[in-house]
Amino acid sequence: MQPRTLYDKIVDAHTVRRLDDRTGPGAEILLYVDRTVLNEYTSPQAFSGLRARGRPVWRPSAALGIVDHVNPTAAARVAAMPDPGAARQVAYFAENCRDFGIELLDVLHPLQGIEHVVAPELGFVLPGMVIGAGDSHTTTYGALGALGFGIGTSDIEHYLATQTLMYRRQRTMRVTLDGTLPAGVTSKDVVMDLIRRIGADGAAGFAVEFAGDGIAALPVEARMTICNMAVECGARGVVMAPDAAVLAYLGDKPRAPAGALWEAATARWRTLQSDPDAVFDREVHLSAADIEPMITWGTSPDQAGPIGGRVPDPGAEPDPGRRRDLARAIAYMDLTPGLALAAIPIQRAFIGSCTNARLSDLREAATVLRGRRIAEGVRGMVVPGSSSVRRAAEAEGLDRIFIQAGFEWRQSGCSLCLAMNDDVLAPGERCASSTNRNFEGRQGAGGRTHLMSPAMVAAAAIAGHLTDVRHLGTEA
Repeated sequence: MQPRTLYDKIVDAHTVRRLDDRTGPGAEILLYVDRTVLNEYTSPQAFSGLRARGRPVWRPSAALGIVDHVNPTAAARVAAMPDPGAARQVAYFAENCRDFGIELLDVLHPLQGIEHVVAPELGFVLPGMVIGAGDSHTTTYGALGALGFGIGTSDIEHYLATQTLMYRRQRTMRVTLDGTLPAGVTSKDVVMDLIRRIGADGAAGFAVEFAGDGIAALPVEARMTICNMAVECGARGVVMAPDAAVLAYLGDKPRAPAGALWEAATARWRTLQSDPDAVFDREVHLSAADIEPMITWGTSPDQAGPIGGRVPDPGAEPDPGRRRDLARAIAYMDLTPGLALAAIPIQRAFIGSCTNARLSDLREAATVLRGRRIAEGVRGMVVPGSSSVRRAAEAEGLDRIFIQAGFEWRQSGCSLCLAMNDDVLAPGERCASSTNRNFEGRQGAGGRTHLMSPAMVAAAAIAGHLTDVRHLGTEA
């Protein structure tokens, strides 16, 4: 048999039937999808379609409903939604989950949180699975050896009714990270560096496999950050071969297999890797030693650079289209070409999102903040990725570190990652953010977002401007 990539192995194992005569990239197939995670924002039309056609959900136990996008995250948690539209979404979501027999983690549930944080911590996602869900950051699950990708509302309806999707095979890309990350450099910097190098569409049409000793050295939660943000360079699916670290991560998860089922499952999971001679359509190599703490200066995740860099000059860009994009981004961000990135002041600092709000992320930020205070005029917010993360952080005393440093300690949810709840930037406010997107208005109309790691957000909050976490305390 011809050597195959991990992506091809997973897709082959889930192919119900071919829909055309092609076998490689572009071939259309009917794909079996193991599980989905639903939220109140992208599911309503899908359920309305099922109701209009009188169709049941094919396998309710394969879906998990979580309220996460529109709910408030204020310290005092209540069921009420202050926005009438959000209240209707949450109420209809609860009605749909009840009527179609789907488990719901509503805003007051002790396991509530951001879907891409909750699903892995429950063991709902397992190696070798295909997960299709109505959120683009479903690629997060690649860190567990699953193939995850976002789907549209009509696809959600089709999935719920049939447990399958009409699917087009992707080309394959392997990104190899060699070496060990230097001190102060994180997995967020790795994926931001990749996006900067290949562009916001550099992986469009590809399923990406991350590999190399640099990936193997990362904790599983750090790998989730990479898989989560890989969609920002266009990846239509992400995988990492499951290894001993993944098995250890899943070993104590409440919904992972146990006993004889665990032994059988792990034996199978250990075989989930690309064949040694598998050929990828594109290869990208990154050297860990060359990666520095990254920040974005523009309005796309690929408009980024190392913290020691400067705002680029559009006049130096030969391509007319790219030159226009750079000029527009710089104007929106109210920056000046040539300005040192470390000189950019901030008014807000946000640690949260499905990209960087796990317990390990909070620990990294708390290490920077311990014994320090954020700068006057900076409002800091920490929003744990789940209620479970929040409780674990409090058990370690991380909440006290954040509060003593001047940050707000809030409840779980998507929060300031996107302007879909009551956590928003005011026009003109500039935010150091651990989120995944810096589009115009993403965090609020007229708001300006700089993406970076949680540790870098903490450092910026202390300094009152973007700064290199490695130099914190040594600045003149």
